[in-house]
Amino acid sequence: MNMAAIGFCCIDVYENIGKRYATGNGVDCIVHLARRGVSTAVVSVVGTDEYGGEMFDLCREYQMDTSHLQVKEGKTSVYRMALKDGVDRVHLENIPGVMEYYEPTRKDIEFTKTFDYIHTDLTGRVLHLLPEFKEAGCKVIFDFSINKDEENMAAVLPYVHCAFFSCEKKTPEIREFLIKARSYGPEYVVATFGEEGSMCYDGERFCEQGIRVVPVVNTVGAGDSFIAGFTWGLMVGRDIEGCLKEGADLSAQIVQRFNPY
Repeated sequence: MNMAAIGFCCIDVYENIGKRYATGNGVDCIVHLARRGVSTAVVSVVGTDEYGGEMFDLCREYQMDTSHLQVKEGKTSVYRMALKDGVDRVHLENIPGVMEYYEPTRKDIEFTKTFDYIHTDLTGRVLHLLPEFKEAGCKVIFDFSINKDEENMAAVLPYVHCAFFSCEKKTPEIREFLIKARSYGPEYVVATFGEEGSMCYDGERFCEQGIRVVPVVNTVGAGDSFIAGFTWGLMVGRDIEGCLKEGADLSAQIVQRFNPY
C-alpha cells in the first residue's frame, strides 16, 4: 500500500502562543498512514528558509519520500493561526510564498502516478492533473473541505475515488447533496459534521457514524485525521461502517493534542 500527497503544504504559526508545525491537508493525512506502515511521499514545494527545513524534518521523522518535494528560492507558505476559546482554530492569513507559483514537473507527475492512492485538494494547483491520475489507475482521495460549489464538483468528482466534505451541521438536505455529488462519478462521498459525526454514501446506501466524546485540546487536524482513518479502512478492506469508525477513532485521538498528527 502506498499514498502520495500532492499539492499544498505550509507551516501553521500560532504567534500568540509561540507554536508552529509543518502541515497541509495531505501532509497531515499521510503522516497518520506512514505511522501504520504505508509507503508515503510529499510532492509539493517549500522555500529556502528555516520553515522549509522543518517540513523536511517532519518527512524524515516519518520516513516520507521527499525526492519530489521541490525547494525554491524564497519563503515557505505560512498560515498565521489563532485559537478561538483556546480550542478551535482560526485562520488569520495565508502568506503563500513559493507555493503561489507551484507547478509539478513532468518527473513529479510521473512519480505521483506510481502510487495506488493520491491525496489532494482545491488549493494544491494540480486539478488539471486529475484526469491523468485516474487514467493511470490511481485512486484519488479528494478533500473539498467546506467547499460545495457545484462547478468545482462537476470539474473534479469524475476523477475522484473518494470525496470528503466538511459540514457544520447534519441538515435534512445532506442526503440529497451526497446523492448529487456521487452522481458525478466517485465511488464514495463522505460528509463530516463535527460533533454530529459523519455519513457516507456509496450509491446504494447511507452509513452513519457518531463520535467518541473526548477532552478537546485543539480541533486542528480533526478532518485530516478522519480522512486518514477512513482511507486506511479502504486500504485494508474494511466495509463502509468500518471505514467511518476508523476515521472517527483517529480523529478522536488527534483532537486531544495540540498538533494535527
